[in-house]
Amino acid sequence: MKTERKTMRDVFIDRIFHMMEEDESIFFISADFGSPMLDKLRDKFKDRFINVGIAEQNLINVSTGLALEGFTVYAYAIAPFLTMRAFEQIRINLSLHAQFKDVNVNFIGVGAGLSYDVSGPTHHCLEDISIIRTLPNIILFSPSDWVLAQGFIDYSINVKKPKYIRFDGKPINNIYGSFENVKLEDGFKEIKKGNEICLISTGYMTHTTIKAADTLAKDGINAGVLDVFLLKPINENLFVETLKDYKYLITLEEAFMNKGGLDGLVSSLIDEYDLKVKLKRMGFKDSYVFDIGGREYLHKINNLDDISVAKYIKDTLIK
Repeated sequence: MKTERKTMRDVFIDRIFHMMEEDESIFFISADFGSPMLDKLRDKFKDRFINVGIAEQNLINVSTGLALEGFTVYAYAIAPFLTMRAFEQIRINLSLHAQFKDVNVNFIGVGAGLSYDVSGPTHHCLEDISIIRTLPNIILFSPSDWVLAQGFIDYSINVKKPKYIRFDGKPINNIYGSFENVKLEDGFKEIKKGNEICLISTGYMTHTTIKAADTLAKDGINAGVLDVFLLKPINENLFVETLKDYKYLITLEEAFMNKGGLDGLVSSLIDEYDLKVKLKRMGFKDSYVFDIGGREYLHKINNLDDISVAKYIKDTLIK
């Protein structure tokens, strides 16, 4: 399969551009945040592009108002500021309203995890999955590559519910050859079938789990790789059927552990369905990342790079 590096946001916005040519009910709202592809959209659709300024709370307010009038809205901002600064507006305007009526606001957060690595902890986004998972009636989409991001457009238009779309901020290689083999409603894809061990990840960390599985394979260890892209909702029955074939599950996330993120999702299903599996968690401990350096360096010193993941598995799980 040929791989190509692209940013999730640019392929997503490019597809929205073409959809806006066909559908006059689509609005794009930005919190003074741009991208090369957004310039074309802003110039072409001056009547349906709004820049609310550096005001994420108002971004959600304006987007909700348009959605309540029947429009499909894409609200675009930097992930940590969108999910945390505007949390009350997301809760009241979107989560509560969506319980009784259609509110199709797709709020796009760019900069998931350590995408903005050198910008420091104010721009890191290690809490967003945990935060948004607490809210009813909101779909949470966390793609691992730009193919999934591009393929989400039709779902985002057709499903009339609020959606948090978390994008990596950097150009990233594609994992999937095409979107045709992805069943979005399942919420996950078993990229590689393993024996006793399964690595479960979301977003950027799926690239790490694939590399770790390849490293383990060189030592004769066949670890599965499971990419979770819809953390809410997910096809629980199918997910559980997949998990129960394994003895060990290892969640890997660019997020704080034990805070209700990906590991919380997996842990709750283990309990609910009484799965006879052992869960191990890998992520960031209960401490912010103040170290200075690129993403690979920050992962390495926190034992989240592929070599550290493979070593942990060999040292801890392989007898």
